[in-house]
Amino acid sequence: MYLNKAIIIGNLTRDPEMRALPSGIQVTTFGVATNRVWKDKEGNKKEQADFHNIVVFGRQAETATQYLKKGQSVLVEGRMQTRSWDDKTSGEKKYRTEIVADRVQFGPRSSGASAGGASKGPKGTATEGVDGGKAPDAIEYPQEEINPEDIPF
Repeated sequence: MYLNKAIIIGNLTRDPEMRALPSGIQVTTFGVATNRVWKDKEGNKKEQADFHNIVVFGRQAETATQYLKKGQSVLVEGRMQTRSWDDKTSGEKKYRTEIVADRVQFGPRSSGASAGGASKGPKGTATEGVDGGKAPDAIEYPQEEINPEDIPF
């Protein structure tokens, strides 16, 4: 059995660009940056950024173009694909590896209250959202312990 699955969470490096195929299907492309942090043998903190090309088709392409903006966080789930073509000017073969997205999930907005906000943790402590404000409809969890015998089912 073979598996070609890619899941990344990162920030958009550019605004999505939408085009239409000759068949009329919408195609959106954008870039996502991910990073990893580790310590080398000497204990020094190292950080590396990777850049991924994303391709989305159909209705999701339209939605991604409408709502995603540069700098916003996003989760992309799809498959890896490498395309090749001959460059018209130099005649050499070019390659591009990209993720063809099956699912694009938008992250919290950095400047809007619709996706951010505060919520109460299990211990009743408030945690601030991405925008730093308090959400008016935050869930308040009970402070006391729940006795399993009190549950009616």
